[in-house]
Formats: sequence, structure tokens, C-alpha cells
Amino acid sequence: MRDTFPEQTQTPLDEERYRLFRQLSSLLTSEQKAWVAGYLTAQLSSAVSTTAHEATADEITILVGSQTGNCEELAEQVHDLAAERGLRTVIKDMGDYKAPQLKTEKYLLVIVSTYGEGDPPDNARDLYDFLFSKRAPSLKHTQFAVLALGDTSYEFFCKTGADFDQRLEELGATRLFERADCDVDYETAAEDWMTSVLNVLSQRTLSVSEETGLTPATANTAALSPYSRKNPFSAVLLDDIVLNGRGSNKETHHYELSLEGSGLSYEPGDALGIYPRNAPELVEELLEIMHFNGDDAVSSDGKARSLYEVLLYDYEITTLTRPMLQKYAALNGNPKLEGLFDEAHKQDLADYLYGREIIDLITDFPCADLNPQDFIDSLRKLPPRLYSIASSLKQHPDEVHLTVATVRYQSHGRRRHGVCSTFLADRIGSETTIPVYVDHNKNFKLPSDPSAPIVMIGPGTGIAPFRAFVEEREAVGANGKNWLFFGDQHFMTDFLYQSEWLRYLKSGLLTRMNVAFSRDQAEKVYVQQRMQEHSRDLYAWLQEGAYLYVCGDEKHMARDVHETLLGLVEREGGMNRDAAEHYVKTLQKEKRYQRDIY
Repeated sequence: MRDTFPEQTQTPLDEERYRLFRQLSSLLTSEQKAWVAGYLTAQLSSAVSTTAHEATADEITILVGSQTGNCEELAEQVHDLAAERGLRTVIKDMGDYKAPQLKTEKYLLVIVSTYGEGDPPDNARDLYDFLFSKRAPSLKHTQFAVLALGDTSYEFFCKTGADFDQRLEELGATRLFERADCDVDYETAAEDWMTSVLNVLSQRTLSVSEETGLTPATANTAALSPYSRKNPFSAVLLDDIVLNGRGSNKETHHYELSLEGSGLSYEPGDALGIYPRNAPELVEELLEIMHFNGDDAVSSDGKARSLYEVLLYDYEITTLTRPMLQKYAALNGNPKLEGLFDEAHKQDLADYLYGREIIDLITDFPCADLNPQDFIDSLRKLPPRLYSIASSLKQHPDEVHLTVATVRYQSHGRRRHGVCSTFLADRIGSETTIPVYVDHNKNFKLPSDPSAPIVMIGPGTGIAPFRAFVEEREAVGANGKNWLFFGDQHFMTDFLYQSEWLRYLKSGLLTRMNVAFSRDQAEKVYVQQRMQEHSRDLYAWLQEGAYLYVCGDEKHMARDVHETLLGLVEREGGMNRDAAEHYVKTLQKEKRYQRDIY
């Protein structure tokens, strides 16, 4: 039956618009109608004054905890998508967030990563500890959702996000949507989570979006450069210098790449993301072992491509992760392989994963019935690798420099090669370009005051960002003191950038430098021993307002340096352990103790 057009007093629509409105309405589900209602109400609200909005708005807080910059970028993406729906959001760094404020939050989105052995990021530690303390408040009026980032090659995948999710629920908060646990190829899973969460929020709040404070560097880069993690720039290799001397056990390269024409900018402390390609010989060996034809067509990202091509460019074919092993076990059906996932064999599973690659799995547990598409679907996407930038853009316009250790080793009877480090060292020809993007890290930045002293601790390739720091301090004429701790295996072969440091020492730009070469004497010596030897001066620098930076291995070096720092503060400051821990936490809160660790 044809709809009867209501009297003009009942609707401001003319007959044609009313007919279209009714036609559209009949096609929508209840959920879709609710979304449209929220969207239209928010659009109407935008005509009202900002002051009126702020008085009635339901603000959505996005809490970010990240060791690098991925979570910040995702938070900004949520903010932009929310703004399109008329939702008002504010992004807050966990390190700056006042924990008691939690009980006032109505809508809370947590975006947090996990690093190392299941640890929270440095800027999330205090909030994490507060949530699990007796001071944590009841959150029965809070609605929340968690987006967790991690890496399935680590045992404690997304543990920090899972901990936040569980604890918020224990404190009485209501879950808006299920937690999403994202691997290194997180884009699709993160976007799905955002869409679902914002759909729910669109039905519950009618606020108007408000700009959040992007840091100038992030905002400018977003505006000036079209290149990003999703759309990397094709960089050209300008120079490749091996930094180690003849006879070294190591192979460390200094790479210089051109960014000309990209519009990309970076600051000291940022990282460069590189999308590598797998080794062709490894792809061919894998195809041979599995009796696959590289020309066979498979579907990747909805497109038909050759099996060889997608294995070369798209998928991780080295690192063996628990999810991949689990998928392969289901396809294989081998009882021994499936048995690894029994709770009683937890350690056996960890032992099998350690040091093995996908080719070892295929060799140990062949699967005659496996087809190429099922195999591809069991793999994770080949993620970009991040390298600390070793240059100042002010000193090297349109260039970016890296310090990369080439990974080659023997394990389980096979030679192993780091995917990205050997891609750079072995497979970059004159015609080869390198897909790159800048990964901004606001948690590892020089002090804004150029007169502030800095202490830099970076053994091995951990020296990279400090080359950028010192170059930047020179370029801007900073008059603050600079103290560098560096360590490696041998003085004669492994003193990275030695001539540059000596020049800076001679000019006075580098105030002090202490080195530790672990294998030049019978007893190994590391940077933490040098810190202990100079603990009085180091503590005096901290008392003068020095900023302390650490870059390098998280599992051993960074933990040892942290313990050494606590010990010297306790000793030189005449404190007990609790007071020393409070002192170091205060340094972190003031952003005077920053770490770039991996």
C-alpha cells in the first residue's frame, strides 16, 4: 500500500523527500537505524555552539600505552573515524594520565602494546601498577574496550592488553566490545575492532568530535607526506659501509638512504620501518620441500597471484609462531604435533618453537595433502622491521641513516639469516628500491631545553639513535653537556663510528665518553660496569637535571642497566631501595629516563 504523505505540520519534508526517506528506512535493520539516528543527531548538534556541546558531551577517552609509535597512530585513526561519526574523543598518553581520574571516565578505549617478556611499555607501567594495587577504584560506571598489540613470536603475546582487559572488568567496568589481540600485521584486525567499537559507541553517545593535541612533528608529517606504513616510500640506497674491522665476529653496516621527493620528516629518536623481501633461495627451497609449483595461483588480499611471488613479498616464512604452528598442526593431523598443545607439554612447545623456522616444521612434519592456498592461509603477513634512525635530518637533508647488524647464525643444523638485515646486506642492487616509512616515537626524544645535559647508553647497534642525538645537538647549537657510554666486543674491530666520536670529543661537543669492550680481557666488561665506576659523577649529572637514555637489547642489557641505575642511586643518594625506585620512577614521569629497547 502506498504511504500517505503527512500534513506539512507533521514533517518539514516535501512529498518526494518523504518518499525517499521511507524507502531508505524500510531497507535498514534496527542496528542500522540506530546508527543513522545517532549520526543525524550529531550532525544537528554541530550547529549548536561549542560551549553548549562541552557542557553536555559524552567524551570518549583513548588511553595509549606504547613503547614505539604504533599505538599512537592507531589512537589518531580512532579519533579521526570517531570524528566522522560526530563522536567526541580525547587521546591521553598513559604516562601523563592521572590514575585516580579513571573513576570519572564514562567511555574508555585502551590501546596498548606488550614488549619483551610480557611487560607493559614504560609509559604504561605506573597506570598498570595502579590498576593492580589496592588503590584501584570501582569502575562500575565505566564502559571500555581494549585493543592489544603484540608479536606472536613471543611467548606472552598481547599480555599487557589482556591484563588491562581483565582488570578493568574485575573493577566493575562494562565491556563495550571484545578485546582484539593484534599481531605485527595489525592493520586489518585493528580496523575491524575500531569499526565495531565505534558502531556501539554511536548508539550510546551523541557527542561532537573535538581536535586532540597531535604533536607538531606527527601533524606536520601527516600533512606534508603521502607516505606511511600503509603506503611506503621507495627509497634508494646511497651508501653502504661495513663498520667492523677485519677479523671481527660481527657484520654491522652503516646505510644511507635517499628520501628525496618523499616529504618524509623525522626527529632523533624516531625509527625507520622497512618492508623486506624474503630470500629467493629460501622460497625455492621451501617450494621444493613441499612439492609445490611456484607458478600456481593463490589468493592473497583478494587478488590472484603466483605462489612464488606471495612467498617472496607477502608472507613470513622464517619465524615460527604458535598460531602458525597450531594452524599447521590442524592441517597436518600428526598426533605428536597436535600433542605439543596439551597443557602438560607446555615446555615442549616452547622448546620446539625456540630457534626453529617454518622450513624446519615442514621438514619435521611433512604434510602430503596440503594445498598451496591452505599453506598460505596458515602464514602471517611479512611485517616491516624497525631500525633506530642514526642521523639528524638537519645535518643530512633528504637522507636517513641506519646502523644495522647483519644476522647470520647456525641453529638446528641449518644456517639462518635475518630477513631484513640480509635483504639490505645481500639483495639491494643498483635498481632495487627499499619500501620505507617513518615510525615516530614521542617516548624517546631529546629535551626541549638545549642546555639540559644528556647521558646516552647504547652498546652495539644501540649507538644508532645517539649518533642522531649528537648530530642534532651540533646542528641546533645546543650547549648542554653530552656523555656517551658505548660497548661492544673488541676495541680494534668493533668501535662503531670511532672517528666521529673522537672528533666530537676533540671539539668539546661530546663532554665524556666511556667504553666497554667485553672480550679484550679475560673478564668480560659491559657498560653497566662503567656506570658503576663513574656512579658518583653519573648521580651528580642526574641531580643537575640530566636526561638519561638507553637503547639496545631489552632482555639482558636494558634490565642490567636499570638495576645498575637503581643501585647507584641508592648508594650515591644515601637512599633505601624503595626511595631509589621512587627516584627512578620520578625520572621516568618527568621523561628524564627514556628507553628505546627491543
